[in-house]
Amino acid sequence: MNGRREMEQRSVELPPVISHIGGLPVYFLTGENYLYQTFYCIQSLIKTSAAQFKFILVDDGSFNAALIERVAKQLPGAQVITAEQISKNLQNALPETRYPYLHKKRAVYPHIKKLTDVHTIPGDTWKLVLDSDMLFWTEPADIIYWLKDPQQSLHMVDCTEAYGYSQQLMEQLAGSAVKPLLNVGAIGLKSEAIDWDKLENWVKILEEREGTSYYLEQALSAMLIGNTDATVLKAGDYIVNPDPDQIKNKTGILHHYVDLSKEGYFKQAWKHFL
Repeated sequence: MNGRREMEQRSVELPPVISHIGGLPVYFLTGENYLYQTFYCIQSLIKTSAAQFKFILVDDGSFNAALIERVAKQLPGAQVITAEQISKNLQNALPETRYPYLHKKRAVYPHIKKLTDVHTIPGDTWKLVLDSDMLFWTEPADIIYWLKDPQQSLHMVDCTEAYGYSQQLMEQLAGSAVKPLLNVGAIGLKSEAIDWDKLENWVKILEEREGTSYYLEQALSAMLIGNTDATVLKAGDYIVNPDPDQIKNKTGILHHYVDLSKEGYFKQAWKHFL
């Protein structure tokens, strides 16, 4: 797609964004194929908000010296959690002998790294992870309020339910009701509250009974949150899969460009930030 190629090529023109040591921490799982999208997302966030942010980029396994150099130039002060560091974190928190299934999934299903690789990073008790294929159009007050004092999980609302597994099995394993329509484009979880033994077991049983799914990480996040109180980002403001009119009119606060909305994302939306 030409729009995508142009978006990637022109991402080098984006002005540098300073990542502040004491800023509100925002995590991205990113790498060679997504870093340019991460930069646009960050650009859109700082253009809509006066808050100071600290950006933590978690290597999806594709970072190299050139990408690290580019981050230093376009996102000065940002922290890059390298594959080497992730490996050490996993050895400490999720040793392969005890969590063989999670390690097996990591090797073939990168999305699960939003849980395993992000939530084993020492430091912030609560972590907000943003997907790169999103753009902010006005200040995300709910997200900033949450970042200043997180007390409960945070998530977006999907346009259609996408868990890949039956509600019955998910709820049976989670031991509670599971909210419908949870979307992980913006997801805030308490790292210390994640029961990795449960997660290991859930993944194994879900896949044994109902097969593999692209949406596994979203299903697991929904199961982790269960029916507990959460900060739910309103669907009309934080829009998953915006339609062409919503893209054109920059409706709402945030757009998460999945499925059919990718076309508008690659052809037009990003151009507002150059």
